[in-house]
Amino acid sequence: MTRAISLHHVSKSYTRGVRVVDRLSLDIAPGELLVLLGPSGCGKSTVLRMIAGLEEITDGELLLDGEYANDLPPSDREMAMVFQNFALYPNMTSRGNIGFPLRIERPGEDPAPRVDATARMLGIEALLDRYPRQLSGGERQRVAMGRAIVRKPTAFLMDEPLSNLDAKLRNHLRAEISTLTRKLGVTTVYVTHDQAEAMSLGDRVAVLRGGVLQQVGTPRSVYALPRNVFVAAFIGTPRINLLRGLVRAPLDGAMSISLGRQYLRLPEPLSLDHQMLRVQQGREVIVGLRSEAIRIAGPAAARPGEVPIGGLVEHVEYQGHEVLVHFSTGSQPAVVPDLEAPTPVRTLRHRREGTVLNRIRERAGALRGGPTVVLDRPHDVEPDRPAPAAQESRLPGDLVVRTTPDIELRHGMRVPLLVDLGHLFVFDQHGERVSPLPARQPDLGD
Repeated sequence: MTRAISLHHVSKSYTRGVRVVDRLSLDIAPGELLVLLGPSGCGKSTVLRMIAGLEEITDGELLLDGEYANDLPPSDREMAMVFQNFALYPNMTSRGNIGFPLRIERPGEDPAPRVDATARMLGIEALLDRYPRQLSGGERQRVAMGRAIVRKPTAFLMDEPLSNLDAKLRNHLRAEISTLTRKLGVTTVYVTHDQAEAMSLGDRVAVLRGGVLQQVGTPRSVYALPRNVFVAAFIGTPRINLLRGLVRAPLDGAMSISLGRQYLRLPEPLSLDHQMLRVQQGREVIVGLRSEAIRIAGPAAARPGEVPIGGLVEHVEYQGHEVLVHFSTGSQPAVVPDLEAPTPVRTLRHRREGTVLNRIRERAGALRGGPTVVLDRPHDVEPDRPAPAAQESRLPGDLVVRTTPDIELRHGMRVPLLVDLGHLFVFDQHGERVSPLPARQPDLGD
């Protein structure tokens, strides 16, 4: 048996009224594997604990199979949780750890048959008589998963179960978890800050930031159409190129986006998405380009929808099957200062401008979890907050391009590049995607 889980405008507040989860609404279908993704401290583990009944819900409703469950004790929710730190009893063997929930729930029943069946499923029969101190990290996590599986729960809740393991073992257990949850058909909520895990595991991915749900969708849709600049930057390896641009739309000339020393000329006839960029005329925007949207080739090799720019090689990362090349194009990167932090950065300008329009923008920003990008000067940042570090100090160049290892490049080379405008993202000054057009216009009353 599996179950549907629904969260309706759920919030969680601690002392001083600070909300760590803010009006979260999410429907999880029976048998679905949903991944909660976000930086450390964004509230994703709190959401998991509220579903499990380990945290009280401050506002909103939790529904299990359509029934109100806010006050239902954890023991009656029939869920099993897998923790980050394994949480095994050191004085019990693996057999004792796996069978412990059965001995508590069914005191008169022999747990051995179900323990043995679970161990066979996980391939840990040889570990049943060992103590946790005699097991490796991967073996301990398998035992912890066995303890959850043996109960035959209606839902699995996994709180970063692989974060304490090395990379190779993480990849192996990730595949095992995916296969196992689909075989069992049990609703699974999986928490992680690792976007590679989220993209490879989830039927859907829900991205959180500052306790606010940013976007939910299939891994493909979240990657291909990020709702805002935070989602675009958080998902994808290498990180998406984010450049500051200026829309130029003269009535008697071609429309373009200036990137400082160079520009992207939009091909005519303009697509509907590019036509709508006229609204941004003269405004600063954020241009997003995935590394695969740019290729190394001269203007003569341009395909329909590709436009030429040039770049100076700053750094070459050889990855074996591919090469990541860092170019300097004379562009200025857009900074997302809170990308790895739970709390959004607020600026003085956002606080002191008191027009009606800015109050509406402020409210819209609050619903998104705060402004997702900073296009202000460092002196606009609040005095008690450090100025956001410039992206140039972290990475060489301003544009990363993925290419094949047969192309030989060296530092200082000038290289022609072609940008595929069919894969161009444009975000406004508040970090919301304006091109391609959003499927649904934001409703400030939501």
